[in-house]
Amino acid sequence: MSDPNLETCDTEPIHLPGSVQHHGFLIALDEQLVVRYCSENISSFIEVNAADILGLSLNDVEVFKNKTNQDLVALVRFASQQDLTAGQNAFIYHLNEQTFNAIVHFYNGYHLIDFEPAASNLNHDLQSLVGRSLSEILSDKKIENLLHNVAQQIKKIIGYDRVMVYKFHDDGHGEVVAEAKSDSFESWLGLHYPASDIPKQARELYKINLVRLIADVHSTPSALLTRPVEGKAIPLDLTHSTLRAVSPIHIQYLKNMGVASSFSVSILDRDNLWGLIACHNYSPRFINYRERESAKLVGQVLSSAISFREQEEDQLHVAEHRQSVETITRYLLRNIVVQDALINEECSLKDVLDCGGGALYFENKLYVTGDVPDHDFIHKLVDWLGEKTYADGYYMTHKLVDDFPQAGKHKLTASGLLACRLGKDLKEYMLWFRPEVKTMVKWAGNPEKIVQKDDKGITHISPRNSFIEWSQQVELSAIAWKKHELDAAVSLRDEVNYAISRKANELRVINEKLRAAYEELDTFSYTISHDLKNPLATIKSYSQLIKKGDRSMEKVIMMAERIDAGTQKMQSMIDEVLAYSKVGQSNIQKSQINMQQLLQELCEDLSIANSHPNLDIQIKETPSIVGDQLMVLQVFSNVIGNAVKYSSKSEFPKVTISGTKNDTEIVYAISDNGIGIPKEEHDRIFELFSRASAGKDFEGTGVGLAIVKRILEKHEGNIWVDSAIGKGSIFFVSFKRYDSLGIAN
Repeated sequence: MSDPNLETCDTEPIHLPGSVQHHGFLIALDEQLVVRYCSENISSFIEVNAADILGLSLNDVEVFKNKTNQDLVALVRFASQQDLTAGQNAFIYHLNEQTFNAIVHFYNGYHLIDFEPAASNLNHDLQSLVGRSLSEILSDKKIENLLHNVAQQIKKIIGYDRVMVYKFHDDGHGEVVAEAKSDSFESWLGLHYPASDIPKQARELYKINLVRLIADVHSTPSALLTRPVEGKAIPLDLTHSTLRAVSPIHIQYLKNMGVASSFSVSILDRDNLWGLIACHNYSPRFINYRERESAKLVGQVLSSAISFREQEEDQLHVAEHRQSVETITRYLLRNIVVQDALINEECSLKDVLDCGGGALYFENKLYVTGDVPDHDFIHKLVDWLGEKTYADGYYMTHKLVDDFPQAGKHKLTASGLLACRLGKDLKEYMLWFRPEVKTMVKWAGNPEKIVQKDDKGITHISPRNSFIEWSQQVELSAIAWKKHELDAAVSLRDEVNYAISRKANELRVINEKLRAAYEELDTFSYTISHDLKNPLATIKSYSQLIKKGDRSMEKVIMMAERIDAGTQKMQSMIDEVLAYSKVGQSNIQKSQINMQQLLQELCEDLSIANSHPNLDIQIKETPSIVGDQLMVLQVFSNVIGNAVKYSSKSEFPKVTISGTKNDTEIVYAISDNGIGIPKEEHDRIFELFSRASAGKDFEGTGVGLAIVKRILEKHEGNIWVDSAIGKGSIFFVSFKRYDSLGIAN
């Protein structure tokens, strides 16, 4: 395979190499167990040519009918039944007086069988050694020591010249964080390797193939033979094959390092590739399938240990973040204003995350704490963030200068930035800044691969030839933000947004109360300026007449009586206004009210007070009500009193009271056969000092029904009317239903 060019290096189809490593051979069967692929080197192991068995059923391939009575067909069928998508099943298989590991898996419609020698370059009791090694590995809780133990124990198990624990950083580049080696080799501990050394597709395969052996980089891979379909050979997907050939670029890379054999074990942190146990030998070395599985077990134990240790550390940091967020949340719950809760209290914005300083841009004002850049820079940064904030409402970088070049002048305070927007459409942010941290990175050779042009002028890359330590000072960069830090910032943002929303709702409630209060004030003003004018005018007129002194005593007495009547009317109106106002200030004292008794006593009093001989008041169903006893009495006294009053001019005045209940409320209906109310006045009669036009001949101030409405609102109830002129009225009053005192139904 020729070297790929720069544009295709990262997309090289390494899972479709079209060949296998030389130390074993491969056959691939379709679902009917017909041989569709075979590696050309099969003849090096058994007396058969690859081309001769293509298209044959496995049952018809004589060479696989061996004297040990092992049924390869049965093994393949058994393996396919055990498969989980592409899991491998290995069997000891004797063929042509040789012992193989037959490694079977089913993938993409094919049964693939890798035949590898069971012999190995290792000669010790691996099972016992692995057991002791696991104990050694887990003997220390510190991750640094854990990784060192792994390198040492893996070297004992597989005997390679150099064993490294290679960790991937967030940007994809790798670092040797632990090492075990023969004394004659220089140390690579602490060296960094560029992300391009292990391309993206290779990393994905490391998550699938947890162990990977390259037995001899100097050997020639064996091609896979197949019969063309419609004139075209379809490549076989070798993703899960243990014999899959290696990318020529990687082979050359290893040769440039002087490595003859390579073995790796993947280290996973949950579903992510944390790193590799990378093993190098400077002469060819073969480890059989069983021994590789033992090494894989060590890698899986290490993966679990690393995940556990890192989760422990993360949980410790999460707890610290949570404590700071909860402290600020308590400030907000005490109604401390947002800017003070985040900036001016003992626990502030900068204490939530490990940072140099923090800033809050809120309601077009900037508030800062700790070491931050100047205000002019932050204002420009906030304007710029409007276009850069992610859909989730945050922006995070440990190298701000790459996106916002002006940050270079503020590297001592703002090399790193984490920003959270408070509102979706508002320019309001919480900002955390981190200072520059200069680091000296030691690379294994210049991290830039060598770029060449061929005779046709096409640009190619080849692996580095030099791995001499190459140092680079990294500037204008801060410590990278961790996921748990972003989670803490987002959590605080949500708490702040909730506090802002709560305060906005409180303001809306206050504004609504103020609006109602202003309406009442307007009504009072109207009453004073309009309704009180008439009695005042009467008092003033008769007072002036008396003052003139030219009236008889009889007329003076009459005028004095008119003045007295006017003052009484004024007093009555003032008392009604005070009663209305008092309802709004009173607290409800709830109790279970016997409505039969309350209505009976009320109606007896009204019958005595009214002199009409034909008055008929009927009380029907009387379900009990939970409410304030005195206020409920006011409601029915007003409504029933009005019914009696406005039907008093009928020859046979009749008032009927009946109650009904449903799942949520109790409704009383009070009907009369009085004068009635025009439909257009049904809503207006419940306003303060408003009376029906048909009731001008009856005494009243127009406050009673307004008081009733206000009492019912405090009881979460309502009042409405159904009436027409000359046809009487039915007033309905509703109360919230309770199963028992204080518990809504």
